Amino acid sequence: MNFFIDADYESINKFNEELCGDKVEIIRNKESVIVVLADGLGSGVKANILSTLTSKIIGTMLSKGSSIDEAVETIAKTLPVCKERGIAYSTFSILEIFSSGEGYIVEFDNPSIIRLKNGKYAPLLKNERTIYDKKIYETRFKIDLDDTFIMISDGAVHAGIGQMLNLGWQWENVKEYTERMYKKELPAKNFARLLVNVCDNLYGQKPGDDTTVVAVRIRKSQNVNVLIGPPVDKELDEYVIKKFINSDGKKVVCGGTTSQIVCRVLKKELKVNLNYINPSIPPTAEIDGIDLTCEGVLTMSKAVELVKRYISSKDTSTNLFYLNKYDGASRLSKMLIEEGTNIHFFVGRAINPAHQNPEFPLDLGLKLKLVDDIAQYLKSLGKEVTVDYF
Repeated sequence: MNFFIDADYESINKFNEELCGDKVEIIRNKESVIVVLADGLGSGVKANILSTLTSKIIGTMLSKGSSIDEAVETIAKTLPVCKERGIAYSTFSILEIFSSGEGYIVEFDNPSIIRLKNGKYAPLLKNERTIYDKKIYETRFKIDLDDTFIMISDGAVHAGIGQMLNLGWQWENVKEYTERMYKKELPAKNFARLLVNVCDNLYGQKPGDDTTVVAVRIRKSQNVNVLIGPPVDKELDEYVIKKFINSDGKKVVCGGTTSQIVCRVLKKELKVNLNYINPSIPPTAEIDGIDLTCEGVLTMSKAVELVKRYISSKDTSTNLFYLNKYDGASRLSKMLIEEGTNIHFFVGRAINPAHQNPEFPLDLGLKLKLVDDIAQYLKSLGKEVTVDYF
């Protein structure tokens, strides 16, 4: 099964606390993706230390091949003891998805992980056992495309308690809400943000507990290939274009000169699109067989801003608004963020004479820097990014 694991999370701190008592670790390797959500006892610095140690130890040990028994024993022997309560305590949830299509869940005192199949709740059969005096629940299962897993800390099920809701939001309410909000195309980060925003609203923007939501979505892999700039050696034009065109997945061409080279090599016609006018972003164009044709560094620079905003901003509605615009930068950003799972940049290192104009802003001429920046942002979203220079 050809699939990609889209995993991300959002957290809000307990009101008046600078540090979050929840900690999430997402570890990717060739064999699997491991997601650990740990919730430390209490809140603030102590809880942050407990959850950080727990998530780091579990994630590192499992990724190195250790068993859950060894990881739990190590945690029990490592966590510092709280002087006030005389205990060292951190709850945790673990979700590991293997490249073989197998799934593995371990839960200790956290709210149960919610699994959705095509948007509907699908319960998991759990086995109970005791490890080092801790009662844990284990589950092994097969994954399918479009499966969604929601991991939550207890701050989510306590949201609104004693305020808007007498008994809090409760696990059943969270489960029903995830079913209602489900959309096949919704990225994991937006899924997590929407749930956390509901919790924050129920708390009246003054959370009574650290609250974390982790969303993990099993998506079909989608390649997006981006060609930006002509090669240094003109003799390589045809080689690079053919390699780009023969790559699987969607195709994006950035740059006026680059577009002309593509048309010349492929014997295609370039048609400028004037249906959408944005003074700050050059218009797009159309080349038969290319999914998006846009201007180079100006558009890429704006796309970098949009991707950065998407990662840093917690306002889901604003992010969706910008990504759904029809200018070249918005279309490119949406393709890279929401559609692509494996991104391949074909970067030509030829210097564009226009960028040497002293009146042209210096930072916009730094094509390689723009590509490097957007590649790093995409990697932080879990994308598999490849950059080839010509």
